[in-house]
Amino acid sequence: MTRLSMKTIRELNEKDLKSKIQETRSELAKLRVDGSKGTLRKESGKLKPLRHNIARMMTRVNELKKK
Repeated sequence: MTRLSMKTIRELNEKDLKSKIQETRSELAKLRVDGSKGTLRKESGKLKPLRHNIARMMTRVNELKKK
């Protein structure tokens, strides 16, 4: 998964954002398990962008809740 821009995230509604967050978190968990096993190698650069995407989406969800 590549980096999501805030423009793309702002186009999604709250329901879509929450499902996307859940999907991204499950992918991150899978990568963390692979990392703990020592089989992550090629995908080690995916962890940080996934965490940043989750943070961006959570920021948008919080913005929507405040409105």
